[in-house]
Amino acid sequence: MLDQAAHENFPVAPFFLPRAWRTDLMAVYGFARLVDDIGDGDLAPGGGDAVLLGLERAQAGGTSRSSAAESGGDRLALLDALEADLHRVFSDRAPGPRHPLLRRLGPTVRRCALTPEPFLGLIEANRQDQRVSRYGTYDDLVAYCELSANPVGRLVLGITGTASPERIRRSDAVCTALQIVEHVQDVAEDLGRDRIYLPAEDMKRFGVTEADLAAPSGGASVRALIAYEAERARDLLNEGTPLVGSVHGRLKLLLAGFVAGGRAALQAVAAADHDVLPGPPKPTKLSLLREVRATLRRKG
Repeated sequence: MLDQAAHENFPVAPFFLPRAWRTDLMAVYGFARLVDDIGDGDLAPGGGDAVLLGLERAQAGGTSRSSAAESGGDRLALLDALEADLHRVFSDRAPGPRHPLLRRLGPTVRRCALTPEPFLGLIEANRQDQRVSRYGTYDDLVAYCELSANPVGRLVLGITGTASPERIRRSDAVCTALQIVEHVQDVAEDLGRDRIYLPAEDMKRFGVTEADLAAPSGGASVRALIAYEAERARDLLNEGTPLVGSVHGRLKLLLAGFVAGGRAALQAVAAADHDVLPGPPKPTKLSLLREVRATLRRKG
């Protein structure tokens, strides 16, 4: 699970960070990855993670659980069990957390004085994914990002001891932007999970139907919609970029990597003429490095 960090749009815990920071960031990443894998249905019901979280194995020869509703129920049960295990991380009473990734998270929580709220937000976002598969407005999508993305940036600030109201505000803008970039890249993959993160009001404005999103490649209306959402993400990145200049040293380089990852991904989308339906356009390492340098040179 942790080896997926290498495939993100931005560096999760790069080598140049102090070892303690890398350890803490990977502990948080492991938790976030586990939550997402549960929410996306990538963990088998009754499998090893379910057992670790205290759920019994599915009984052999029992009733088939193949329907979408039952699968969603399995995921919600796993998320509930994960939340219960998370509360054990923050409790001084025995027994401690059951899942090894949460046991790994415990020292980070204590060392950095982290609070439960960001972790609970990530769990709630994945619960929402089981209940909500379409978003009517852009504001609805941003509210979802408040749960699914913004807690990660707040945890980074908490781990590095640099949180302040202004930095949190800028971090939220960056994280929401990165989430929207991911949604823009992954339209086809999300549709395969029966999820659409393009606001319905925008789809209507550009004359895009769900059938259009299921096509092998995007027509002019789809590409115009993707360009519009990409521009919104770019505006949010611009709003959040002053966060980079507000810190120093290796943390500045890390945050520049986050912003640059989003910018490089948007460049890749633009280079594909905003046709994301054949597969997610991915930035090259060279384009990422160029964007890191450009971000570090920005005054604000």
